[in-house]
Amino acid sequence: MARKHYLTATLPDGYVKTIGPTATAFTHYWRIVAVLENGKTEVFWGHSKSLAEAKKKRVAAEEAAIQRGWRSHAFEIVELVRS
Repeated sequence: MARKHYLTATLPDGYVKTIGPTATAFTHYWRIVAVLENGKTEVFWGHSKSLAEAKKKRVAAEEAAIQRGWRSHAFEIVELVRS
């Protein structure tokens, strides 16, 4: 059985997200902060097993922005640190 561990992502704005315990080899955390038409903010996030996989979410974020009518959005990717 694989040993479980925690993963930590620290975003540029200082937000810290801890994932785990997990035995899965996630390497990156991604976050979308969307500003809706009514001015409210929604946050979507996830983790991936590679940087390439995380970057694919950027395309999905662009499509979601158009489909859902977001005023704006920010997409961020950071590396996860095992702890």
